[in-house]
Amino acid sequence: MTTPTRSTQPRNIEQRRRRLARRRFRRRALAPISVTPTLLTLANLVCGFAAIHYASKPVDISSIFQWSTLTVAGSLVFLGMFFDAIDGSVARLTRSTSDLGAQLDSLSDMVTFGVAPAYIMLRLVNYYYMGSSVDGAVASMSVVGPEVDSFYGKGVWAIAAFYICCAALRLARFNVEVGDQHESGHRTFRGLPTPGAAGVIASLIVLHQHLLFTKGAGDSITVARISALTLPLITLGVGTAMVSAIPYPHLINRYLGRQRDFTSLVRIVLPVVAAIWFLQATLAVVCTAYALSGPIRMLVMRNRSNARNRAESKEHAS
Repeated sequence: MTTPTRSTQPRNIEQRRRRLARRRFRRRALAPISVTPTLLTLANLVCGFAAIHYASKPVDISSIFQWSTLTVAGSLVFLGMFFDAIDGSVARLTRSTSDLGAQLDSLSDMVTFGVAPAYIMLRLVNYYYMGSSVDGAVASMSVVGPEVDSFYGKGVWAIAAFYICCAALRLARFNVEVGDQHESGHRTFRGLPTPGAAGVIASLIVLHQHLLFTKGAGDSITVARISALTLPLITLGVGTAMVSAIPYPHLINRYLGRQRDFTSLVRIVLPVVAAIWFLQATLAVVCTAYALSGPIRMLVMRNRSNARNRAESKEHAS
């Protein structure tokens, strides 16, 4: 039997390495795709793209229900939130959950709940901070961005970029940490969910436009300046909450996914009834309350734990 020479041994080793590399990077077979959940997820993505489209238009009355363009953009974020809420339920009902659907859902959420709210906020601040003068004339220059001389304009753009990064990190962490696709594995979230953060920004913008365009406050420069100064700070807060470890409840699975008592039913019905008469204000209150519920609940639990520890230490001391 002949033994391989030294010249052929490196060649054989290299061939083995290439065969192992081809096996390692062999493409996985793609499972059949369920049509309905995928279409709902893509509808969420289109809503985010449409929100960016309408936010890029000049701030004025649009042809859609005579709403302002920013109102249309914020409403499309909520429409995307609706599609995002039902696509997972439809996938579980049809038993068609898959890794492809989870990744597609995260990509759609990044556009609708990450990029779109940040861009709408920039457009609002740019228009009402320096984009309109006292007589209502629209200035063509941009006062928000990394290239402007204003420290405030640079800061607002940095906050928007920070929010987008937090949304991406939040979605990536969720995909890594949550492996269970069943609804019982989604009772709580670690960090503010991206739809909740986007809901805060979109609801406040929709309420702002409603008050300015329908309540006769459009001529008030003070109202416009205050909103321009406070909304970026709120965006910074919800962006930080997304990457925090604060627990937040999954509202649909916790309160709508099982039988509830009469008191809990009343708590659910009251916001729905209030939204019939005060839709914009109700959306802003509900979204803001949900964003604040996590830190408030964490502080309450920490105070209770500290009080319990103090009581136990006093008992041991006595």
